[in-house]
Amino acid sequence: MSNIQIHKVRTLTGHHDSIYALIGSANTQEIFSGGSDGFVVRWNLEQGDQGTLIVRIPNSVYALHLDKSRNCLIIGQNYSGVHLISLEDNKEISSSSITSSAIFDIKVYKDMLLVGCGDGTISILSLSDLTTIAHLKMSAKSVRCMAVNPLSEELAVGYSDNFIRIIDLKNLSIRNEIEAHQNSVFSLSYSPDYQYLLSGSRDAYLKVWNAENRYLLHREIVAHLFTINHICYHPHLPYFATCSKDKSIKLWDAKEFKLLKVIDKARHTGHGTSINKLFWSNYHNYLFACSDDRTISVWDISII
Repeated sequence: MSNIQIHKVRTLTGHHDSIYALIGSANTQEIFSGGSDGFVVRWNLEQGDQGTLIVRIPNSVYALHLDKSRNCLIIGQNYSGVHLISLEDNKEISSSSITSSAIFDIKVYKDMLLVGCGDGTISILSLSDLTTIAHLKMSAKSVRCMAVNPLSEELAVGYSDNFIRIIDLKNLSIRNEIEAHQNSVFSLSYSPDYQYLLSGSRDAYLKVWNAENRYLLHREIVAHLFTINHICYHPHLPYFATCSKDKSIKLWDAKEFKLLKVIDKARHTGHGTSINKLFWSNYHNYLFACSDDRTISVWDISII
């Protein structure tokens, strides 16, 4: 079994309310966060613990996407739509008022921006100018999470009706419908080789689906005490992490799907409230976690 050493590097503060969105570039020291306070903040770990406010918007931010090719940030603003912000000068490039509901997730595939909305719609926009390509409504319940498989050109979508739906990104039709959990599907992640799709739910189960064999169930694990909010793979090693409303982060072997380590308040001075999102970077192997406690924790994960 791997020897895993956990060290809390620092705690980033500055948000005034729960933090729900966390994104970055795997090989750099920068991350971006957004939350209920409407703050979108840029953090550079080589410049200390002070974040830089990119923009403050009137509504909560649950979804962010970093477009490295154009050096801009795509922000999902609840009840308003999406905004493209230049990271050169923090100015808005363009925006689109696609929905009057919450925006829970944003993904990009080729030249398409995929936006998962609280009214059950997936809005598909042109990434270049944010014009609408299509609106897909396959459930009356919220789209909570999405994951892209570029090999099979599929989009996996987790809904609050407990289903995962697999969408063909070539013709935008449904390839598969899976009644996956006993409650809302809050997180989806393909394995780096795209052999498996992992799902986490409000029912606290972690499930592993065989993406190469019609998404048949491969493994199910009672992984947490409460809602699994996010699943995040290590950028190059065979491990992944989950975080939960139960205030813990758990580290897993990605080959055997075995629990390796628990990071919590009692053992490692972790968060005391729900942990909402993770980002695992190549930068010093740091694992970032954001929480309802208005902070971002930075963890040095040493795997020997």
